[in-house]
Amino acid sequence: MTRAPVPIQIDDPINAKVLAVSEDKIQGFQREPLLEISRQSDVEFPVVIARIQAMLRAGTIRRVRQTLMATNLAPGALVAWQVPHGRIDAAFDYMFQQDPFSGHVVVRSADPATPGSSYKLWTTLKVPQGYSMRKHCEFLLSETGGEHYRLMPARRLFALGVGHIRRRGLAVGSKAEIPAEVIGVDVVQLNELEWRVLMALKREFEPEEIRENPWEGRANEAGVPLETFCRTAEELNRRKVIGRFSTFLEHVKPLAEGQRVTRFNALFHWAVPPGREIEAGREVGRHHILTHAYWREGGPEFRNVNIMAVAHGMDRDLVLRHKTAIDEHLRSVGMPIGYTNVFWGGRSEIKPSEISPFAYRDWCERAGLDPESMREERMAEPAMASAN
Repeated sequence: MTRAPVPIQIDDPINAKVLAVSEDKIQGFQREPLLEISRQSDVEFPVVIARIQAMLRAGTIRRVRQTLMATNLAPGALVAWQVPHGRIDAAFDYMFQQDPFSGHVVVRSADPATPGSSYKLWTTLKVPQGYSMRKHCEFLLSETGGEHYRLMPARRLFALGVGHIRRRGLAVGSKAEIPAEVIGVDVVQLNELEWRVLMALKREFEPEEIRENPWEGRANEAGVPLETFCRTAEELNRRKVIGRFSTFLEHVKPLAEGQRVTRFNALFHWAVPPGREIEAGREVGRHHILTHAYWREGGPEFRNVNIMAVAHGMDRDLVLRHKTAIDEHLRSVGMPIGYTNVFWGGRSEIKPSEISPFAYRDWCERAGLDPESMREERMAEPAMASAN
C-alpha cells in the first residue's frame, strides 16, 4: 500500500502549527531543539521530524540552522550602495555569489523625490573580528563599479525575529504591553575551542540530520565529546552569542507549489531627536509586525534617520497601515518624528554572513588580497566612503 505524501504546504494545519514555533520561538541553544518544537507546538515528535524534513526537501523551508547573534561575534552594518542603473543586477549577483560576508542582498526603491532614493542596492555585512568594514566595502565598490556606499552599523537592536506564519492575520497596531528590550552589540572574544564549536553549530542542517540528538554529528565535526560540545554551546549562549534554532522560509519567492510566505517587505525609516534613540527604538520594537528594529545612523544621505525597522506582509496597503499605527503610537507617547520614509524591497536573496576570521583569510587569498592589508585601523572608521 502506497503511503500518502507528507504535506509540504505552509497552510496545512499541522505544518502551520509547527512553523509558528519553529520560525523564531526556539531561543538560545537547546540540546534537543526538535523535541522543544514538538512540545511548544503540541505536535507529536515523529510528526515534527517528518514535516520539517519534507518541507526542507521540497524547498518550502529554505534552511534549518542554529542562528548566532552575529552582531556580538563580528562587526556588522547595513550598507546602502549607489550603483549605476545598468550595473545593479551584476552588483547584486556579485554580492550574493562572490562575497560570503554579505548576507541579505536586496534591491530597494522609494519615491524618486525622497532622500536616499538613488541608493537602490542594500546589503547586510559582517566582517570578522580584526578586519575592516571600510576596506571590505572599498574592495566591493571597486569590483562592482559602484559610486558610493553608506555604512550604517547598528548601535542597538530592539526586535530580532522572523515568525512570518505567526504574523499572518495580525491586527493592525498589535504591540507588546511593555517597550521592547534593548539588545547590545558588543563583540565577544572567543578561544579556538569556542570557534570550532561555533562553526559546527551554525552549519545548515541536511534533512537526514533532522532527528533526535541532532548535535552528536556536530560534536564529531568539532572534534570534541558531545558533552563538551553542549557545555561549550551553553556557555556561548550565556554570553549572548547564540540566537535561535530556526526554520527559514522564503520571504518573497514562490514556494514549490506556488504559495508565497510574503509578497512585500518594507524598510521603515524614522528620524527622532538625538539622545532619544533608545526610547524611540523600544517603542517601535514593541510592535509585533516587525521582524527587525534597530538604531542606525542614516546620515545626511537619508535625512539623518536614526531608527529603522523591517516589516513583511502579503498586502502592501496593510503593511502601510501597520506603519501608520507605529507613527501614531510614537506621537501618542510624545516622540517627535522629524522625518519618515519607506524603502520597498524588490529582488532579494538571503544567506548567512560568514563570521570566521579563518574564512576571511582564505577569502582574501582567493581574491588576491593580502589579509594584513584588510586589517582594521586603530582610528574610528568613517560612516561613508566613495570611489576614488
